[in-house]
Amino acid sequence: MELHEALYTTRAMRRVRPDPVPYEVQARILDAAVRAPSGGNQQNWRFLLLDDPEKKAALAPLYQHAMGQLWETVYKPQLEAATAHPDTAESKQFLRIQRSAQWLADHFADVPLFLFPFAQFDPSGSSIYPAVWSAMLAARAEGIGSCITALLQFFHPKETLEILGVPDDQGWNLAATVSFGYPTGTWGLATRQPADHVSYRNTWGNAVGFSVPEPLWPG
Repeated sequence: MELHEALYTTRAMRRVRPDPVPYEVQARILDAAVRAPSGGNQQNWRFLLLDDPEKKAALAPLYQHAMGQLWETVYKPQLEAATAHPDTAESKQFLRIQRSAQWLADHFADVPLFLFPFAQFDPSGSSIYPAVWSAMLAARAEGIGSCITALLQFFHPKETLEILGVPDDQGWNLAATVSFGYPTGTWGLATRQPADHVSYRNTWGNAVGFSVPEPLWPG
């Protein structure tokens, strides 16, 4: 797959089929992931792949509870506004995302594969996220959808590590939960704010110096 196609079309794909991801495909994904930059080249990371039905079933209610907390706290104003005015463009977009996120919560145990990345003594995630993104791009090249979420480490860190059997005295920090599976939808460009709307040059608030009114790929 051409690099820019992967970069422009690797959006969150939460709705996936229950079909298992073959081991040889998983191997290619993780082999690409470990080639990512690592702080000081320390490579103090571990990757836990989860496809065990019992453990997925044990994590599912924790994830569902965490998702419920998200709607009741961080996104409560947006959800209430979108529900009150469902016909505006902003509301339609938010409700689409809300339904997609809720689907993952409702079907957590049916997702065929999860990746739990851990970084040792690095709660920032700076030394592990490049590897996570490489894994997601590698999955895209295999036709596999992915979605990164932080709900479990924010709302249920202790229980999650216990279920996964992670030692609690070695400094391992859970950086994410990434779902993988063959998507039910189609790939495509996600709608985003133009780069020049969210970028500055030299000083906060200064214009970046260029305009990107339309995506530059496919050209």
